[in-house]
This record gives sequence, C-alpha cells and structure tokens, in this order.
Amino acid sequence: MSTNPFIWLQHILPQHLLSRGTGSLASSESPWLKNLLIRRFIAAYDVQMDEALRPASEYRSFNDFFTRALKPGARPLADASTSILCPADGAVSQLGKIEDGRIVQAKGQSYTAAELLGGDEALAAKFEGGSFITIYLSPSDYHRVHTPVAGSLVRTDYIPGDLFSVNTATAADVPRLFSRNERLSSIFDTPVGQVANVMVGAMIVASIETVWSGLVQPHGKRVINSRFKRGEHDFAAGDEMGRFLLGSTAILLFEPGKVQWREDLKPLDTVRMGESIARKT
Repeated sequence: MSTNPFIWLQHILPQHLLSRGTGSLASSESPWLKNLLIRRFIAAYDVQMDEALRPASEYRSFNDFFTRALKPGARPLADASTSILCPADGAVSQLGKIEDGRIVQAKGQSYTAAELLGGDEALAAKFEGGSFITIYLSPSDYHRVHTPVAGSLVRTDYIPGDLFSVNTATAADVPRLFSRNERLSSIFDTPVGQVANVMVGAMIVASIETVWSGLVQPHGKRVINSRFKRGEHDFAAGDEMGRFLLGSTAILLFEPGKVQWREDLKPLDTVRMGESIARKT
C-alpha cells in the first residue's frame, strides 16, 4: 500500500458509502441547499457560467447543474469526415499505443485492456496494437461525454469496482487505477472499426448516466452486460452519449491502424469536446 497519506486514506475510507452520501446531497432539490452548493462550487472552481445554457438559479439540483448543457455553438465540431473528435472537456492524462495488451496509466504504471473491459480477452484482442487516450475531467469542466466518431452502439458492460479519486497523484500511485475503479464500457461499430468509450467512476462520483438507458446502477456488486442490435442506437460524431454526476475520466480505445494522434497532442494538454484529437488513417 502507498505511503502517501492521501492515497492511504482512500484505501481505508468507505468509498461507496461516501459516494452514496454525496450523491444524496447532490440530488437534493431543496432550494437553499442546492443553491448554496452551486454558488460555492462556481466560486471554488471558477466555473465559466457564460457558456451554460441556463443561469445558476434555474437548476433543479446540484446534479442538474453539474451536468449542465452548454449554449449552442459553445463547442464547435471539427471535420468528422477526417478527424476523431475529442469526447469531453478535460486534460489528456496519457495517450499512445496498446502494446502487449497493456495501456499506460502513468510513468511506471499500466494495466491491461482486458482488465479495463471487464476481463473480456477476445474483445481486448481487437485493440491489440491499437491506440488509446485517457482524458481526465476536472470539477470545473463540462461533464457530458460525446461520441468521437459516428457509429452504432453494440454492447455495454457495467463493471463494479473501487472508487479511488482520479488525478495525477492517484494515477502515479494506485496500481491499475482505471481498471479497478467502477466503470461503464461502451462499444461502437464505426467506419474505423470498433471503438471503446469507457467512462470511469471515482471517489464521490454519484453515478453515470447514458442517453439510451438513463441512470446506470451506481456502486453495484455484479457485472451487467447489455447487447444491442446494430441500428438500435446510432450516433453521429459529436452526439452526447452520457454524463458524469460528479465526474471522472473517459478512455477511448481504437483498433490498430485506424487513427493517428495529433502530433502536438501530449499528456497534460487541455482539450475541449469536439476538437480534433486524431486523424483517420
């Protein structure tokens, strides 16, 4: 176990209980409580409310505010015919190739694609030699996740797990962080092969929602596999696919030879939903 007090404390804290408690507060529609939480949060994190579709006073709850929609045109989309679009606002944690089945988490830390995808070795094999990018969403960011390329949803897997906080400290010090935290893996058939979009939970992340099924069972104890017919849930590039209620991290996986990352893109770079992060090959 880590000797870092911040990491050590997370090992002993009741992660799921804390997240449930935070979720209850965040979903409260009590006017005085939700307004207090929203005002304090905006001030603490310098949230850019000029981009938001509604003013702070008009949200039903803190969760409603946290998953706020943006004004039309706030996130223009790059040319989706040639580009892979960024799925979310945030910062690049890592990006690169999946080699020997492993994905880089931080210097000296990695995990396997199979672990990330809930232990499905056959699915993970499709991404061997392919490309990955990990995007961390900070508290002040826009917390909706979008599709990076047009495609049809074919499967989702809810994978229960821990709820460590997600940041540079935990990525460097908690082994297999992203493949041990609670997460939802969504697989799309696309013109560039199958694409995995994995939404990873974290400490005090109340839950994950998708546009096709609503609230994903938070903090469960069993894997939930769902399969869909091609054409049942189709998406254009840049369409919303889900939301973090007190959010975390999005990880994209691509098959080999399908995309090439932007040459200037590197870890810690700030990115915005809809901008080009790679070109189709």
